[in-house]
Amino acid sequence: MLKRFNNKKNLTGNSIKEARERKGLSRIQLSIKLELLGIYLDRIQIYRIEGNKLMIKDFELIGIAKILDLDLNRLKDLLD
Repeated sequence: MLKRFNNKKNLTGNSIKEARERKGLSRIQLSIKLELLGIYLDRIQIYRIEGNKLMIKDFELIGIAKILDLDLNRLKDLLD
């Protein structure tokens, strides 16, 4: 069963968007950097993740966190 929090499919979207914008990256640029790690998300999928409309896989989150210098421990605090 799909678990949602307040009708969201992920809890990290806002943090990802803020970090991407802080780095000055477009969604296309993030997509290209992810592709270099073997993670294939296009700009629309990134848009949907940032809008909490698309579930994010663990390896995608790790890749995004690596590129955007996000602390995964900070992200888990979103569950509290």
